[in-house]
Formats: sequence, C-alpha cells, structure tokens
Amino acid sequence: MVETRRQTIGYVHSTESFGSVDGPGIRFISFMQGCRMRCEFCHNPDTWKITGGQAYTAQELFDEAKQYRAFWGNNGGVTVSGGEPLLQMDFLIEYFKICKANGVHTTIDTCGQPFTYQEPFFSKFNQLLQYTDLLLFDLKHIDNEGHIHLTGHPNSNIIDLANYLSEIGQDVWIRHVLVPTRTDYDEYLYRLSDFVAGLKNVLKFEVLPYHKMGVYKYTALGYKYKLEGIEPPSVERVENAKKILKVDQYTGYLNK
Repeated sequence: MVETRRQTIGYVHSTESFGSVDGPGIRFISFMQGCRMRCEFCHNPDTWKITGGQAYTAQELFDEAKQYRAFWGNNGGVTVSGGEPLLQMDFLIEYFKICKANGVHTTIDTCGQPFTYQEPFFSKFNQLLQYTDLLLFDLKHIDNEGHIHLTGHPNSNIIDLANYLSEIGQDVWIRHVLVPTRTDYDEYLYRLSDFVAGLKNVLKFEVLPYHKMGVYKYTALGYKYKLEGIEPPSVERVENAKKILKVDQYTGYLNK
C-alpha cells in the first residue's frame, strides 16, 4: 500500500493577477487570510480573521499563478501578502518550493509580527528563506509605544527580525506608511532613518502615504475606523519624509 503524503492547506483571502507595486516587475499576488495586527490605517481589515478564506494546496495556487507567467518577463514573479503570510508558514514553504523549482522569483510582504527566535517558528522561518528571494518589510513605527498605539502590538520582535535579516544578508525592501498624527513626526522619521541606515541588506526604501481607500470596508464589517477625520499627508510632508529617510540612496532590487 502506497502512503500518500498529506498536503498542507493554505487559506487565501484573494488574488491579484497583475500586481505592479508589490515587488519587482509584474507579479501574481496572493493575499493570505489572517492577521494579528490591528493597524489603524489598514486597508484590508477583511483579512484580519484567522478563519475563512479560500482553501488551496500549494500546487493549486501555483497552477493558478503560472497562467500569467507570460506577463512576468525577466523581472516579475509571485508575492504573498495579507493579512500576514507568516502565520501560514508551512504552506508558504511548500508553495515557494514549487515556485523555485520552476524558476519563479518569490517575494513575501510581511509586517514581521509573528517573528520569534523560539522553535518551531525559527527553524521553519529559516527554511522558508531558502526559497525566498525578497522580503517587503513593513516597518510600521520605530517607537515601541507609538507602535502599540498604531497596531495593538509592540515592535521589539519586529526590530529583532530586521536585525536578523541584516545579519544573514536577506534582501529586503523597507516600507513605511506615513500617517499624520501617528508616524509623520520628524523625531520618529530621524530615528527610523538611523535604524535603517544601520542595516546591511536594504535595497529599496518606500514611503507610502496614508490613504483612505479601505474605509468603506470598516463600515461594511461593522468596525470602528480609528483614523476618522485624519487626511492623507500633504505632498510637502511626503517629500520631507523621503528627504529625512534618504530614500534616494536605496536603488532598488534590479539596480543593486
């Protein structure tokens, strides 16, 4: 009797076939279901619940993604986002193994909140990195208290992750959402600039202006929107942040 290996199931909130802002080139993006963070500016609150989403095997998700491979060219590939994809790490390992066996560039978009040096997470995370080309690493707030206010969680383990990825030389793009009355203060921006400057693996630094495109979802879900009345940052404040964070010195994945 031949024993059949049980396949890991991943739960996907939704997919995007022609993503152009979540990694280099054109990408197939899987938004994984589930996130523990409660970022006040989140535009995907419908991904927060750990349960739900559409069930996939890794092969099924790859089979869906590869239909669009002709559009990726030499620079594109697949990105897993969320929600928080690291909550489904066993599935990601299987999915990325298939991707790399087929020569596909792999990217994870993560806030880093699940990171810990404890086992079994740490060993599994290192296994996943063997099949990961790039991380889009969202640094929500450099100040721990500010991070708790903004997301509901401290940032100490997220800082640990940033330092660890630097130590092992894992390519990352840093992303930072500029939110008036939350992160858009020069004091915080200078601290973030100094921290990122000390990392050895940052290929790109993106300032993402806060927007209100997901507000309607909060109403539909019956959630309170905590940034009610706060407008997106002005062009001048965005340029100020870019200057302080020295984003121009980070040339991007394809130009390193």
